[in-house]
Amino acid sequence: MTVSAKDYRKFLDPAIVFKLKSLELRAKSVVEGFMVGLHKSPYHGFSVEFSEHRPYMQGDPIKNLDWKVYAKSEKYFVKQFEDETNLIAHVIVDVSNSMDYKHTGKITKYEYAATLAASMIYLMINQHDAVGLTLYSDKIESYIQPKASRINLRKMLTELASVRPHNKTQTAESLNKIAENVKKRGLIILFSDFFDDIDKVLTAIKKFHYKKNEIIVFQILDPVEVDFAFGKDAIFVDKETGEEMTTQPFQIRKAYAETMKEFLHKIKTECMRNRIDYNLIETTSSFDRALFNYFKKRRQMF
Repeated sequence: MTVSAKDYRKFLDPAIVFKLKSLELRAKSVVEGFMVGLHKSPYHGFSVEFSEHRPYMQGDPIKNLDWKVYAKSEKYFVKQFEDETNLIAHVIVDVSNSMDYKHTGKITKYEYAATLAASMIYLMINQHDAVGLTLYSDKIESYIQPKASRINLRKMLTELASVRPHNKTQTAESLNKIAENVKKRGLIILFSDFFDDIDKVLTAIKKFHYKKNEIIVFQILDPVEVDFAFGKDAIFVDKETGEEMTTQPFQIRKAYAETMKEFLHKIKTECMRNRIDYNLIETTSSFDRALFNYFKKRRQMF
């Protein structure tokens, strides 16, 4: 499938993308839609042959300028060498029961996270980066070590497609174990709703930072988890304990909103303080926003 310039936007819409049967096809369509969108956006030229070129910077030898690319884009790009393009990336995805939730959105938090993670993996493998995948709940569920190969791509996509959210969340404990196994500096990409002891989670995330890794955090939430826009009566069920509570949402909306605002502010503030890229993504959000933030981060690393 090739995404045309006419309909690229629909391949960035989660509700439409998820109608595609295979995760690999979704990832490919999202990436193609994203690349077409870059050419049509104010960032036109940003994606020019992105796997082989980078923007010219002061001090670069003039002899390395690619004049053919300049003729197409009227922007200065230089050819990247092999040691400039190699990246080791670790994609980490929360597969605990709390991720198995949808209300306003058409897809669950895990389905959204898996599609976004798959798209980034697809993009990185096509940039000849070494990518690995770790899935966790209250333990490490699976681990695929970073490799820059099509075989590794299929392994990771198969793993993301086959798992279903289960078990309780122990994000901090899992991240501590993962951090111990990251031996070489690289890029850490983390997907979770972070419904856990946030102080412990933040401490665990910082361990990657202390080991000189670059980190991008994607907090994936259903819109109703942010605005609490439920109807008149509702039964709330804890996805991990099964505990139920019946109430009228308006009675607790104010308290919930204040607690959620404080929760989100704390994560964002602590991430910014430690130079960790933080992104709050709702499951109805177009995929290009998250992909652009990844793309921008990667280019800053070289």
